[in-house]
Amino acid sequence: MTSRTWWKEAVVYQIYPRSFRDSDGDGVGDLKGITQKLDYIQQLGLDAVWLNPVYKSPNDDNGYDISDYYDIQAEFGTMRDFDELLSGLHKRGIKLIMDLVVNHSSDEHPWFVESKKSKSNPYRDFYFWKPGKNGGAPNNWPSFFGGSAWELDITTGEYYLHLFSKKQPDLNWENPALRLEVQKLMKFWLDKGVDGLRLDVISAISKRTVFIDTDTSDFNETIRKYYANGPRLKEFIAEMRSTVWDNYDCMTVGEGPGITPENSKDYLDSEKGLNMIFHFGHMFLDQGEGGRFDPVSWSMKDFKEVFKKWDDAFSKNGWGSVFLGNHDFSRMVSRWGDDKNYWEKSSKLLCTLVLSMRGTPFIFQGDEIGMTNIELKSIKESADIETQNGWREAQKKGVPEQQFLRTVNYAGRDNARTPVQWDDSAQAGFTAGLPWMKVNPNKTSISVKSQQSDIESVLSYFKHMIALRKAHPLLVYGSYLPIETEHEKLFVYSREWDKEKWIIVLNFSPENINFPTVLLMGKSVVMISNYDGIIGKVIRPWEAVVYRVVGKN
Repeated sequence: MTSRTWWKEAVVYQIYPRSFRDSDGDGVGDLKGITQKLDYIQQLGLDAVWLNPVYKSPNDDNGYDISDYYDIQAEFGTMRDFDELLSGLHKRGIKLIMDLVVNHSSDEHPWFVESKKSKSNPYRDFYFWKPGKNGGAPNNWPSFFGGSAWELDITTGEYYLHLFSKKQPDLNWENPALRLEVQKLMKFWLDKGVDGLRLDVISAISKRTVFIDTDTSDFNETIRKYYANGPRLKEFIAEMRSTVWDNYDCMTVGEGPGITPENSKDYLDSEKGLNMIFHFGHMFLDQGEGGRFDPVSWSMKDFKEVFKKWDDAFSKNGWGSVFLGNHDFSRMVSRWGDDKNYWEKSSKLLCTLVLSMRGTPFIFQGDEIGMTNIELKSIKESADIETQNGWREAQKKGVPEQQFLRTVNYAGRDNARTPVQWDDSAQAGFTAGLPWMKVNPNKTSISVKSQQSDIESVLSYFKHMIALRKAHPLLVYGSYLPIETEHEKLFVYSREWDKEKWIIVLNFSPENINFPTVLLMGKSVVMISNYDGIIGKVIRPWEAVVYRVVGKN
């Protein structure tokens, strides 16, 4: 039987601080704003908060470009504000997972400022510097954010590597001095009492230092073959664990594209690895060769297969996470559900899926009330560097703005970053000032205030589903077995643990579907459903039902 730990049983709530709650009216969410909402977080039944970066940063990529790992970004508050937030969480029995970015820093970090001064500077090897080739960049690697992954610096006439923005130079983990600095900064936050670390782009920290050209135009394939899963990855993770993590009662979760079911064991060694990982098997299903702004159709068959493959991998090696959205993707219900005709039902269905799967559930702020994508009217309204860079690349290809906007409004990161809709007031209760990013107009129909006292709301259902998971260890530790039906749009699976069996039935369609004969399970009890009334012989549009099997025919 798998060992029981707090981080396996936890339900984690992700907070994107810039968009959560603004306490001082400057239009930017802050640490005090989060502290003001701790009772709300506690009432949801959550066990931990994952906090997106709040370190000092020029904000080229909204905090994922860190210029000082030991200080708080002024617009978010002060270190005292952080300490008060941490204390407030702990008083309520809620743990804090810090987002730590150590694949790259900001180009305004003192290390990089020194690094570019000369080829002999002691900090030169904290980053990757290479001479050009054939009058251009050292190789043909593309950046995640468009254009080349190399930037020429005129001071020394060499290029530095940046897999993301040119203001996010990649750190050179081959350098032992750099790794010692990373260990120090990790210890700083863990000594403060932080309970876990979410390690951004951990899949890319080990580089293939020969830097050969990519041989494919498929960007996700380039990630897998050239950026992720480098030769010293296991060594670097093991070193961090032995020198830092094992000295604390902390949880580590690694994130990064390029992690596959086959190589997940490289990340999750029980003695030398991370505790769990985020994978993107389902999150890249609708991306073509060009990445985010090259959408392709996806099928429920493929969607279901992702869950099976990854559960099989995690059953052999380590533990996984379960999520359907975060700050880097579209809103959960707009992407996987129906945010128009069946907004409420599909929001509840997706909550059911996330909270009934094996693995640690991560819920992105606002998904507990069914927040949806926003419709940008112009690229100028986008506050995301990836979208702005993508538009520049699209213009070179002659793509009209309205065509590109349709893609952005489907897949862009702005969708997840609109302010949380606390009420239906002018700025949705997020700020008394002008918000850094416009509020979704549907705040008048979707808000915390409108749902808190409504027992039929998405928010109430979310709370009930969390309570169900907490009351039944089967939903955490039970085996996962997909059940095949003749209906592709039906996602059906069983969870079994300690002689107990549950069956989850999810209809990912707006159609009525006859109840499959394979599900005639004998006597059963409905534990939760997103419809009122009798469960009949027809599975209704976007219906979600969780059964506990109590006997045989």
